[in-house]
Amino acid sequence: MNALEPTDTTILGLTISAGLIVGLYTTGFTFAQTLAVVPVAWAGDRFDKRSVLLVVLGIGVVVYGLFPIVDSSASFILIRGLQGIVVTGTGLMTLSLVGQLADVGTRANYIGKANAASFAASIVGSLSAGALYEAFGFSSIFAIIVGIVLVAWAGTVLYLEPDETRVHGFPFAGLALNRRILTLSTFRFQYAFSVTLVRTWVPIFAGVSAAQGGLAYGGLAVALTVVAEKFTNMCCQPFTGRLSDGYGRAVFVFAGGAAYGLVALAVPFSPAIGTALGLPTELSVGFPAVIAGATLPAWLPLEAVPARLTLFGDVSPAFLPLVALSGLLGIADSFREPASMALFADEGTDDGGVASSFGIRELVWRPGSVIAPLFGGWLMYEISMASVFYVGGAFALTGVGTFLVILVRFHGSDALTEW
Repeated sequence: MNALEPTDTTILGLTISAGLIVGLYTTGFTFAQTLAVVPVAWAGDRFDKRSVLLVVLGIGVVVYGLFPIVDSSASFILIRGLQGIVVTGTGLMTLSLVGQLADVGTRANYIGKANAASFAASIVGSLSAGALYEAFGFSSIFAIIVGIVLVAWAGTVLYLEPDETRVHGFPFAGLALNRRILTLSTFRFQYAFSVTLVRTWVPIFAGVSAAQGGLAYGGLAVALTVVAEKFTNMCCQPFTGRLSDGYGRAVFVFAGGAAYGLVALAVPFSPAIGTALGLPTELSVGFPAVIAGATLPAWLPLEAVPARLTLFGDVSPAFLPLVALSGLLGIADSFREPASMALFADEGTDDGGVASSFGIRELVWRPGSVIAPLFGGWLMYEISMASVFYVGGAFALTGVGTFLVILVRFHGSDALTEW
């Protein structure tokens, strides 16, 4: 965003605001994901999921190799769209394989472990990307990603056995009318707006200038706000997935969604929380005063050792509360995610189309993931940064409220604990 400096643009007499262009950075990605869901999911059920995964990974090598040539908002949005196809294909195929191979009584546990592995990789990626960008810029990051995807492709060839299941016809048709999937979709449709707004705007809130309503932190500090959510989500998902297998899935979806909405509402208050608690404006580590010249190499005089080592540069008192709230968002979502995925996997496996079931799950998510960034960009520029989080939190709370009402009305008062 800072490198491309989006500005108002006029195309065929129609003015596109800078806020909408910022939204398109994410919407270009999610719109392409939406278009890819049905054909990729159908191919996964109809053919070998392993082969589909290999094709998508091969496309990923090319796509990530193209990122360094981006020189405008238009080219960035286009390549983000291609990236969306790759991410959708790999996500659908890996989740479908895990859900298909796991038994119903352990499905949420295994999905939670698979998600935890993904979050662990994402944490390493986020932190290393922040450090690499500060040192070398964007190109080196994408060169490394190309190498990683090549390793993933080779590992899939060597270690993943071919998928022998074949589903003829069009499983989407039957699963689209499945009562449990329809009920869960009433929550998921609204929750997509919440998560897309909050996850997209936490790093924007941390990184953009104060004039735009942000905190103007550096790359490493911004990366830490992203990592906090992923780290807590990673640590909790294997445990919450196992609990979901034992105590029912619907209650975890409800509790996780409600908690996420409440924490999202608190994010704009992180500056006030930090100020009230008197938190520091600089994070640093002090060296022991007992360091003597004799303990140092001759080429490093004592006066060359700083009294304190600054970790993140100048930060406001909002930094630690923002990191803590981001971590709480991850904990909240860790209750919801493996339970939700396991419900879709249960229904897809029973009805003969696990990839199509996950495809429906993706399609329900897409309106929120496509529209929310545009809406968030407009809110940020036209109203305030805080309004993005208020709207995001409200979507989560209305989603769980709708889910609870429909669950009790059409599936009985005990459905919340029985599913």
